[in-house]
Amino acid sequence: MQLLKFQPILKQTIWGGEKILPYKRLPAKLHGVGESWELSGIPGSESVVAEGPWCGYSLSHLIAQEGARIVGEAVFRKFGSEFPLLIKFIDAHEDLSIQVHPNDALARIRHHARGKTEMWYVIDADAGAYLYSGFAHTVTPDEYAASVANHSITQLLKRYEIHQGDLFFLPAGRIHSIGAGSFVVEIQQSSDITYRIYDFNRRDAQGHLRELHTELAKEAIDYTVQEDHLPPLPQCRNIETELLTCPYFTASLYDLDQPIDCNYTSLDSFVALICVGGSGTLRADNESEMPIRTGETLLVPAAVRHLRITPQPELKLLASYIR
Repeated sequence: MQLLKFQPILKQTIWGGEKILPYKRLPAKLHGVGESWELSGIPGSESVVAEGPWCGYSLSHLIAQEGARIVGEAVFRKFGSEFPLLIKFIDAHEDLSIQVHPNDALARIRHHARGKTEMWYVIDADAGAYLYSGFAHTVTPDEYAASVANHSITQLLKRYEIHQGDLFFLPAGRIHSIGAGSFVVEIQQSSDITYRIYDFNRRDAQGHLRELHTELAKEAIDYTVQEDHLPPLPQCRNIETELLTCPYFTASLYDLDQPIDCNYTSLDSFVALICVGGSGTLRADNESEMPIRTGETLLVPAAVRHLRITPQPELKLLASYIR
């Protein structure tokens, strides 16, 4: 089965910057692009195949037609034609709002949807760029609400200065915000439910304050204090380096200057490959071959059993799949 490349879905945002289009080598026709959705099954923002025999097919249509050959037997039994992950690039020219996402149980009750656990991999960061993730110390729900009301919420949050290659894991319920100057890959559950807690009194293009969901967030927040920033990655070349695994996805890194062969015979899942540096080629089952370069994302269908990755001359890939 062939490898799959999809059209990026570009999202202009109030806080978006100018990094995504040149990073992806796309014409500079839009400004303030805050997100590029690389793989999405979210209704209204579904990824569409960009080339090959399925060109023009939406991701959900393709899965409905090909089933487990695309996503794997276990994934297809659990999710049907719904793609279980949302993968995107995020460029924050300004601070994103302070926000939180509900877990599966709360999202099911309130929205008949899935929750949102996610991770960030820092592609690049301006000098002094930072993000907020979690509370710096134990906070009660009433203290949280009071801090939003008196505009002191940032004083309660744990702030991290970030650098290229940093990794953060954010389970549903973790309060967070991506700061100005941050350029990251986000891998997450397939959910677009966000409770906006605080927006720095920012106004949109029409001069209106954006809607806040402070009370909805109060029950969604996990108030425990935990470590969000994962340890520095080991400097391993030409092997798969696992970054993290959770019930919703596993993420790995390939940092290559030599060809490698990946054996997926024991993996009952698709593999999403996000190129965060360099270029190369991917050959599936010694048949179809597809180039990949910085800023591109490819989907390796579950029917592919062997993949040869050839850097030209170097290649850095994030891989994500369901274990």
